[in-house]
Amino acid sequence: METKELILRLSESIKTTSNIPKDLFKEMGVKRGLRNDDHSGVLAGLTRVGDVVGYERNEDGTLKPVPGRLYYRGINVENLVRGVQEDDRLGFEETAFLLLSGSLPSKDELESFRKFIMQTMPLKHEATMNILSLQGKNIMNILARSVLELYIYDEDPDNVSKDNLIRQSINLIAKFPTIIAYAYNVLRHNQQGRSLHVRHPDENLSVAENFLLMMKGHGNYTELDIKILDLALILHADHGGGNNSTFSVRVTSSTETDTYSSIAAGIGSLKGPLHGGANVKVSAMLENIMTNVSNWEDVEEVDSYLMKILNKEAFDKSGLIYGIGHAVYRMSDPRTGLLKDMAQDLAKEKGLDKEFALLELIEERALEVFYKFKGADAAQTCINVDFYSGFVYKAIGLPVEVFSPLFAMARIVGWTAHRIEELNFSSKRIIRPAYKNVRELQDFVPMNKR
Repeated sequence: METKELILRLSESIKTTSNIPKDLFKEMGVKRGLRNDDHSGVLAGLTRVGDVVGYERNEDGTLKPVPGRLYYRGINVENLVRGVQEDDRLGFEETAFLLLSGSLPSKDELESFRKFIMQTMPLKHEATMNILSLQGKNIMNILARSVLELYIYDEDPDNVSKDNLIRQSINLIAKFPTIIAYAYNVLRHNQQGRSLHVRHPDENLSVAENFLLMMKGHGNYTELDIKILDLALILHADHGGGNNSTFSVRVTSSTETDTYSSIAAGIGSLKGPLHGGANVKVSAMLENIMTNVSNWEDVEEVDSYLMKILNKEAFDKSGLIYGIGHAVYRMSDPRTGLLKDMAQDLAKEKGLDKEFALLELIEERALEVFYKFKGADAAQTCINVDFYSGFVYKAIGLPVEVFSPLFAMARIVGWTAHRIEELNFSSKRIIRPAYKNVRELQDFVPMNKR
């Protein structure tokens, strides 16, 4: 049998062997996707790291949507962001300290922590050369491979003591920007024939500015670029223990595998278009709308095109308006407003006022068109943070190839904080949910009778 014929034969068999009717899940009381019937998440654990609030429960048990709130170690993220902005300073390093330790740092602690990160940011020569030799079109895969390789350079990689976990966590938080920037420059060189730049991080700069430096070089970014990238990193640093990538990290951590293997699992999860890859889809969708809508101020034309997207007649024919909806938030995503406020200032600086105005119009009309399309079946939903993050990254001159890696660059903080917590429960247990087999039994048939 030819290889192509064999693959076709195996592929055809999947149609029957992997098709489990949707009704069977409900009949057997299985929480499909670890979701309850009201779409709330099934409680799978307890955490002190972060909290995502999008609804409350009425006395009858039904869900009541409330304005979205996000907490890091009990602190409302909006208060964290506003506090940093009032002092006119950057806050990602402070956020990382908070999530790892559980408390806000003093001025001296923050400066020591910042210095530790910056001193750890450079890669060893061998690691740099390996990144330069990696081939591939997706930086998320290169990031995962590079993280696994860091195991080799760790003198005590399998030690899961608290001190060692903190050391490894800071190492990863520091190394992610460097790996991503180097990986992009290699991709740019290999795929586009552009000059290869390997810029070293500067100990005196922040994580956000170092990333822009390594990506774009001195003088090619503004103070506002730094501030809004820092804000995006703060807002993406954690999102509770239930999001897919963090749960992946907690599941693998519960086995007591090494930190690098566990974080690579999180990267693999985040890469998916239904998770961290969503901002790439939003950016592509907005470009498509800008190309196909002639009058960006015409509400009827915008509505008509959005309806075409929902009817699978436009953009990627998926029937999805990307950037709408969230697993938890129903009324509002608290991160969206914070990012939008600064995105408006960014649009003015970059001369993108018309593009931003269209973005706001799409935000307004998308929800109206969605509710009209869904009718009585429409559940309350909202614009999520992905809707503006792609616009922000593009406006500050970052390529689409690093949109999802930027998400990972922020979320590594939450991943490591949850890993540390998972490994330090007083009564920890390996995560091992059950699956019900619904395949009927069959007899083994000897080879000569098949």
